[in-house]
Amino acid sequence: MTVNLDAAYWLGLLVSTVLPVLVGLVTTRVTNAGVKAVLLLALSTATGFVTEYLAPHDAGYSVQTAAVLALVSFAVGVLAHFGLLKPTGISGRAQDMLVTSGSHAAASGQ
Repeated sequence: MTVNLDAAYWLGLLVSTVLPVLVGLVTTRVTNAGVKAVLLLALSTATGFVTEYLAPHDAGYSVQTAAVLALVSFAVGVLAHFGLLKPTGISGRAQDMLVTSGSHAAASGQ
């Protein structure tokens, strides 16, 4: 059995591993984890549907394939966050990059 994935699918997989960092850039440390999860789910869904749209194939656009790609994207994002990005501190540094003075004061309890 030979697996042959188009470049669009590989690009979608790469984007999925970076999505948690993107979520970290647009949220703060005090942002509710549920809000972060919903944001990651929304970005993963968009990634899955755009990847299916951009993938060159003869059968045409498939909503079912796009939904599966969205689920895979979300799973890869969650696994990348908890397995690589959070333990290495990349997620925390991403959240600290765009900290404003108001959100920093709220995070420190002032």
